[in-house]
Amino acid sequence: MDDVSLDLGDDAVLPPPRHCAMFDTVLGPCGIAWRGEAVTLLLLPTVDREATFEQLTWQSGSEVAPPPWPGFVTSAMGEVQALLRGEPADLRGVPLDWAGIGQFERKVYEAARRVLPGHVCTYEELAQAMNAPGSARAVDLALARNPWPLLVPCHRVVAGGGRLGSFSSAGGLGLKRRLIEHEAAIFRGSPRAPAPDAPAGSPGAAGSGT
Repeated sequence: MDDVSLDLGDDAVLPPPRHCAMFDTVLGPCGIAWRGEAVTLLLLPTVDREATFEQLTWQSGSEVAPPPWPGFVTSAMGEVQALLRGEPADLRGVPLDWAGIGQFERKVYEAARRVLPGHVCTYEELAQAMNAPGSARAVDLALARNPWPLLVPCHRVVAGGGRLGSFSSAGGLGLKRRLIEHEAAIFRGSPRAPAPDAPAGSPGAAGSGT
């Protein structure tokens, strides 16, 4: 059989290359991956540095890139480090790469990003904010597949009745509780104002949370 070659032409646009990097936090080494000008993955510490490294390169499909890194990457690293130190941090401005994310999951993640630091909401409240009442279980499952923990603050979405619900990232429910408690301590007494562009009644709006 003759070899078949594909000529993409001079005007063909190749996708931007994938990169990843590791960075240290008080909990251990985290990983971040990006493509072009958006983050594709954030990985919290696993059992040790080697395991985190292997999982990062496998999930991101890329090799670790040496510094200097793009500004949005170093900014995201700094905000994650601050958050895990128990300091104020706002990760809502970190650009995310939505390629391969389903329509429902994207709605869930965008709604979760509107939950303000120091606040929580339930899975059902998030579903209602998406105009999808009764889909709390589907919201929970989508958050369990969240490729950007902290950047998409799934730790701020809890079960009803004062229960934490689930948290699939490394650290488990212990880390989820720690993040919620230290954010509450930092932002206690701040006004419950809606997040930018958040409609009334959406997560982060006045009176929301549990």
